[in-house]
Amino acid sequence: MTSHELGRIFGERYNSAADKMKVTSIHLFGIEFANQLKGQPMKEICALAGVPVSCTTEIFKGMRLAEHVTMRSKV
Repeated sequence: MTSHELGRIFGERYNSAADKMKVTSIHLFGIEFANQLKGQPMKEICALAGVPVSCTTEIFKGMRLAEHVTMRSKV
């Protein structure tokens, strides 16, 4: 997956999240795409998504959580 694709997906998810769910949406993005995000330019992905570069920290938190959690479908 390219950084452009990841940026598009991240932007869509971030912008569609409710105001109080923005950080959670960043963590979930990091969890779901942890393998695809490895080695990718995070600052570029944030820029492509149109979100603050400071979101990279939260993406990394999600990536670290990915080893310890399992995604489930929405209830």
